[in-house]
Amino acid sequence: MEKLICRNFEEFRKQEGQDLPIGPWITVTQDMINAFAEATLDFQWIHVDVEKAKHYSPFKAPVAHGFLSVSLISKMLADVVEVQSVQMGVNYGLNKVRFPHPVVVDSRLRFMGKVVQIEDYGSNGLKVTWGCTIEIEGAQKPACVAEFVSLMFE
Repeated sequence: MEKLICRNFEEFRKQEGQDLPIGPWITVTQDMINAFAEATLDFQWIHVDVEKAKHYSPFKAPVAHGFLSVSLISKMLADVVEVQSVQMGVNYGLNKVRFPHPVVVDSRLRFMGKVVQIEDYGSNGLKVTWGCTIEIEGAQKPACVAEFVSLMFE
């Protein structure tokens, strides 16, 4: 798997406007969906009731919560980019999020993205805006399209 590795902020700043490597596939299992339901207290049957979803869902199977795909962005970014001088990174927020296509249980997802903007943040930090697309294997539309903002500190 290809990974963008920058030694420090100076090198990383040169990536503004650049595409990131494509991430590895991640399978969204029913166990993941159930764990997300437990963590968020969102137990809608379309996510967690396998038998009911088989009979009544238009997808004939459970689908993942849209926010599960958003929550994978941090992990997916870590798979494709590393700034070695970073001591700490935190989520700052989301500017835009859309869920164009449902993620049916056992779908495979992967990350595609770009470094949209890099701004100074305080004396030792950067605020980074990432353009993120989470692709579903075999689907015409992505699971999630988001503009994600994170902070990095040296």
